[in-house]
Amino acid sequence: MREFLAEADQAARQLGQDANHMWTAFGPTNVDIHRVATAGELGDMQVAADLGPRIDTSSLPTERRTRHNIEVARALSAHNRVDDALTTILEAESWAPEQVRSHYLARELVLTWVRNQRGRPSRAMADLADRLHVV
Repeated sequence: MREFLAEADQAARQLGQDANHMWTAFGPTNVDIHRVATAGELGDMQVAADLGPRIDTSSLPTERRTRHNIEVARALSAHNRVDDALTTILEAESWAPEQVRSHYLARELVLTWVRNQRGRPSRAMADLADRLHVV
């Protein structure tokens, strides 16, 4: 996997900037996003939690930014940083509510957070859970 990411990083650096040719959203930022997603998929949540929040995705399409935030929320949640994860999901929802509401990972995260709460969940969490129809 490292070799593939290194090759992608080299190609992105040659391109020199983020671009969205033929809906690829390819560039240095997208390679970093894939690095975070790969770390998360391989269970290295520390790398994902450290790198993910530092990536500036503002130049990318909304869908890509939203998906990245969901990955970052997963990594933060794995480190018991639920408040930060919730903020990250809420930000993504503000950009693309339909994508967050229909994404299995966002729904799974929010359901887990609600179930693991001692007492009542915060208003923001409860409202999000209601919007995602997970409670």
